[in-house]
Amino acid sequence: MIKVLDRIRIHTGDITKLDVDAIINAANTSLLGGGGVDGAIHRAAGRELEFECRMLHGCRVGDAKITKGYKLPARHIIHTVGPVWQGGGKGEAELLASCYIRSLDLAAANDCRSVAFPAISTGVYRYPSVEATAIAVGTVGMIVEDRKLPETIIFCCFDDETADLYRQAVATLRKG
Repeated sequence: MIKVLDRIRIHTGDITKLDVDAIINAANTSLLGGGGVDGAIHRAAGRELEFECRMLHGCRVGDAKITKGYKLPARHIIHTVGPVWQGGGKGEAELLASCYIRSLDLAAANDCRSVAFPAISTGVYRYPSVEATAIAVGTVGMIVEDRKLPETIIFCCFDDETADLYRQAVATLRKG
């Protein structure tokens, strides 16, 4: 597990500024933009992104779809739709884990060596941050253990508080 953990990085800042092969967008089911990181990615990528997203005909919760990065430094945007928190008894954990799995599947299939994830579902979808972080780090750690790609996985955090949660989750994996 140590080798896998060497591939995981935590960054505080704007995901739209990262020069990686793919950034992951915490999208809504329409894929046509919204608030938070989704809106920021759409604004930074430009109008061409909305046109390509219209051709994808939406995305189901727990799934992911890929587009070009357009005006972003990233070559690709992988759009994934996280679950809305409903108390934890409606399969939210499995759907959130699926977002990470499907995103990493698409990244590998498209030869992405580096990817950056935001904190999926923790904004307006109200997923509790501690639980969402544990699912993110645990799922990514398990998936990349047997894969060469992506080589680098960045958890891009909006603030220091969120970055600290990710550091704690990675430290827990190291101990486990």
